[in-house]
Parts: sequence; C-alpha cells; structure tokens
Amino acid sequence: MMKKYIYGFIGILLGGLLLSACTDQDYKQLDKGSNQLTLTAAEKVDNLQEINHASNAITLNWTTGNNADTGNRIYYQLELAKAGTNFAEPYTALANGSQVYTWSINEENINNLILDKFGGTAGQPTSIDARISAIVNGVDQAQTDSLTFQMTPYKAVTTTLYLIGDATPNGWSADNATAMTRTENGLFTWEGTLKSGNLKFITTLGQILPSYNKNENDSVVLRTRDDQPDGKWQITVDHYYKVTANLLTGQVTFTQEEGNKPAFDYLYFVGDMTSWNFVNMAHDPLDNFLFRYGHYFDQGGNFKFGTSENSWEYMYKPTQENALYNETSMQLVSGFSPDNKWELKDSETGKAYKICVDIRTGKERMMMSEFTPYSMMYLVGDAAPSGWDLGNATPMTATDSPYIFTWTGTLNAGELKFSCDKQSDWLGGWFMCANGNDENPTGQTEKALFVDMSNDYLKEEYKNIDISSIDRKWKITTSGTYTITLNQLEETVSIVKQ
Repeated sequence: MMKKYIYGFIGILLGGLLLSACTDQDYKQLDKGSNQLTLTAAEKVDNLQEINHASNAITLNWTTGNNADTGNRIYYQLELAKAGTNFAEPYTALANGSQVYTWSINEENINNLILDKFGGTAGQPTSIDARISAIVNGVDQAQTDSLTFQMTPYKAVTTTLYLIGDATPNGWSADNATAMTRTENGLFTWEGTLKSGNLKFITTLGQILPSYNKNENDSVVLRTRDDQPDGKWQITVDHYYKVTANLLTGQVTFTQEEGNKPAFDYLYFVGDMTSWNFVNMAHDPLDNFLFRYGHYFDQGGNFKFGTSENSWEYMYKPTQENALYNETSMQLVSGFSPDNKWELKDSETGKAYKICVDIRTGKERMMMSEFTPYSMMYLVGDAAPSGWDLGNATPMTATDSPYIFTWTGTLNAGELKFSCDKQSDWLGGWFMCANGNDENPTGQTEKALFVDMSNDYLKEEYKNIDISSIDRKWKITTSGTYTITLNQLEETVSIVKQ
C-alpha cells in the first residue's frame, strides 16, 4: 500500500516537471535541438505609394531555430540594410525579441527607411537585405538567415499647404498666404470666407513655387517652373467655404457651408440719413450672423448696408427698388447693380428704430422696427442695493434723453444686471453682460446684451437661440462707489468705479 502512494507522488512530480518544461516554447522540449532558422517574406509591395501610406508593405516571418539543446530561451534580432553592404550600417527592426516570429512595416515607414537610411532614390528600385539572428545564452555562434527584397520608393508630397489668390483672405501675398490644416498624408482642409476671384495653392510661405495648380481636368497638378501652365480655381460666389485639397487623388472641393463665422466681419448702415457716410453696426453678442443698429431718425430717405467701409461693392440691398423699411427680403450684390434701396418716408421719422440684419447666406433678412423706450431701468443682483428683490429693484435716474439712464451709488461685490420692467416672472426685458456671464465691467462704454423674453419679434430675430434661457451678469469684484450710464437705444453701458 505504501509503494502505491509513493509511486503516485512521483508520477505527479514528474508530470509537473514535464508541464513546466513545455510552458515556454523556446525551450528544448519542443525539439529546438534540430530546427533550422529560416527567414521568409510575405505580403510584399513592389511599388510603394503614398496614398497607401498606412497599408502594410512587407511582413517577414521566421522559424524558431534551435537552442543547441541548452534549454535556454532564444532571442531574435532582425536587421535591414542596403543590399550588398554586409550589414555594415544596419537598421535594427527588432532587438532581443523573445517568442516573436513575425515583423511588419507600413509603406510610409519603409519608404522613409529606403530614402533616409539606405540611400534610395524616389522612383528607382532599391534592393534591401534582411537578416534574422537567433541568439542563445551559452552558445557562442548565433544562427542567422537572410533574404533580399526590392522596393521602389516614392517622393512624399508637401506637409504644408497655403491658399493664395485674390479670392482668399490675404490676396496674392506669398508672405501672408492662408495656411491650411493637414489632416493626413496629402490631405488638407480649410474653412473660411472666399470672395469672387481666383486662387491656387503654394507649399512654402514666401515662395510662389512650387505650387499646386488646376489642370484641364479640374484636378491638382504640381507646378515647379515658371514656364509651366499656371491654372487657377475660380470662385464666383462670395461665401463661407470648406476647402479640401487631396494632393494624392488630385481632387479639390469647395463646399459652401454656413460655418460659425459670417461672410463679413463688419456691416455698415449707409444712406441719406448719414449723408451717405458709413456707420458701423454692432455685432450681436449671441449670434455672429446678426448686426444691430439703434438710431433716432429725424430725416427720411434711402438706405442700404455696406460690408467694407467706403466701398460700394458687396452691399446688402433689398430685392426690390424703394422697398418699405419693414420689407425683410434682402440680397448680397457683389457689384454695383442692381442698386435697390430701402426707403424711410419723412412721415415715418421723428421716431427711434432698431435694425437687425441677418447675413446668413440664402437666409438674408433685414428687420427694422420702431422702438418705444422703457420708462425706467433697475439694478438687480447681489451687487445692487436691493439685491435680488426684483419687486424692490433699485431704479436708475432718467436724463433729458428718454433712452439714457444714469446712477451713482455703492455697489457690493457680486453679480449685476438691469431690468427694464421688473416683470415678476423674470421673463421681461433685460440688459445683460454681452461678454459672457460673470465678466468684469470694462470701466468704459461697452456693448450690452438686450433681451426681452416676452417679445415675439425679438424671438423671431433669434431663430436659432432660445433667449428665455439666457442669463448673463456683470461681476463686481470690488465694492465701492460706481457711476453707471445705460443707453437703451444704442444698447451700451458703462460701469465705472469712482
């Protein structure tokens, strides 16, 4: 009985030893005493192409080799070198790898190796030697095997690209060309406003050549000499565009988009009332595509809107001649004709009006309405004397102008905004901080945000914004005496510490 148990224990022990010896396939129990180390190539690409830069160019595989019956681990070293150099200056692709029997490289990386390390020439076949070595501790002589393969490298396209031309924001200045964004090899994008005119692409700031030009097939062609064709793309409509240039496929696209930036940064009111001088309109704080102008009109006449000071081109005009002031239909006219204008009749003057112009392409609107001033303005917020008690909000002081109110007194550190009507549900008229929420006053006259959450006409102006959810305050950081001046027609405020 005792022998049976002893034999059982020995069997378990031997089984454990055998299992341990087989857990690492580099050890001699897997017949490594006789395996020959062999290197082979698979999935090889002959002609490298940048359009396939991320694709696999070649895979090298090797057998395990042997450890000379030592039971020691086998380590592998893979080297690449220019053919015929006897690996004098090799690139080590794998060093001291264990239990690794394959290696791959994509087309971009092998292309860079051929050109930068092995002295290859773009467009010319290059032969490369590959050598695998199996190294075993305690064995002086490493096992090796090698093979030779051939590939033709490519010359990579530029990594920088710029827009240049009279259609672009910076014109024909090569020193100030508009940079595009490289999203991957050969692919560049840019978004912004393009004007009617021509453009092409250059690769280097300050240098007209090399450039990428339009060929007869409307695709991209590289131009490196002055005597080569200088084809350009033509923009016929002023608009916000997304430009995509794929230098590998040759495709260039110009897609009109709304974007987050309007076609013009400035808008000017100009007409008989201004003696045809250009009066700058204010950018709306909530919607970049809206421009605003508030004015008391004591003179009638015609008017329209300019996009560049003192320029009579690229103007916003009504779609019909002598349009009434409340006609909303509007168009951008790039030249001088047609020269339609709105008309404010003399009988309609002696009043204040507020104008809102929406320059969204295809959705242009001119909204002009009579403005009846609020009779009082009130300070609200924990910075104000009455805090957040809207019913007892602190009134300002009226002036000779029904549109301007002032106040001088002590403000606490805290938030501040202005109620126009003390509407108890807090959904009435407000003047708020145009620069954002909890922003410090500038100490100078600054744009204020006017919202009337019960005004359907104002809601219609903000088609894409729920003004009932807007709540912006100034942040008073230092208590003390302040003088405040609020102009409800021009929608400005100054909060000045004394």
